[in-house]
Amino acid sequence: MSGSAENLLWMDFETWRWMFWMELIPASIFLVSLFFIPMSPRFLVVKNQKEKALLVLRKLYGQAGNDKLEEIDNSLAKDHHKPKLADLYDRAKGKLRPIVWVGIGLAALQQFVGINVVFYYGAVLWQAVGFEESDALLINVVSGALSIAAVLAALMLVDRLGRKPLLVIGSVGMSVTLALVVVAFSTGSLSDSGTLELSDVMGKLALVSANLYVIFFNFSWGPVMWVMLGEMFPNQLRGSGLAVAGLSQWLSNFLITLTFPIILGSLGLSFAYRVYTICAILSVVFVIKYVKETKGIELEQMQG
Repeated sequence: MSGSAENLLWMDFETWRWMFWMELIPASIFLVSLFFIPMSPRFLVVKNQKEKALLVLRKLYGQAGNDKLEEIDNSLAKDHHKPKLADLYDRAKGKLRPIVWVGIGLAALQQFVGINVVFYYGAVLWQAVGFEESDALLINVVSGALSIAAVLAALMLVDRLGRKPLLVIGSVGMSVTLALVVVAFSTGSLSDSGTLELSDVMGKLALVSANLYVIFFNFSWGPVMWVMLGEMFPNQLRGSGLAVAGLSQWLSNFLITLTFPIILGSLGLSFAYRVYTICAILSVVFVIKYVKETKGIELEQMQG
């Protein structure tokens, strides 16, 4: 609309400022919605507030809420100590529980496939291969729309196909599309200004492959990883397990975000995408070998 993120838009403020301010709308809606969300009955049972937990469960299950309350209570530690970080450590075997490593691996691999390079540096990335700023911003908008459509598709299929099949499909799809991006970028040449230039054919290949990559990610690892983390831990470990996995996810996010500009400036886009392709291939192996399906299994049935 303004032609550039640095141009003035409304009320004589730069366009990039409005891009951030617009995020206040969904953030405000989210804040208001929080006041209408009931407390988790599992959390209430952990806090020994069983009467409040029963009220919530009866709204969800009717009279069967009594039985559900007993299931939740039985799924916690036998001595009924409050969940703590130390629960993630298996004292009998002297090591972290395997389920914790699976959660850490899922969270880390979600970032190591390089998705936030597209989100954080999308405009910079496409300008680096010869697109104008206005074109690069438009590509980011298109990628965002495709992301929403892919997530909606995942929501409709996650309970039909299962979590693990979607992760495998996404990993394979990302591996192929990232490899195609590497092929495209590896054919480029640097201009006098240091910009990577691609032929028309390779530019289109990079553009289509990158957007297909975004679709595969948001059809699988984007939403499904969080579904898995919310379902895979037994009640006694759930809070601590999610916290550790979340830490892994954000540390991985930070590492990818920090290293991409360095790699871009020293080794080039092709090398960066080679790293992300390897991680995508590793994610296929990781899911097939270590991740167990959680579809149709209640939290009280999960084993740590």
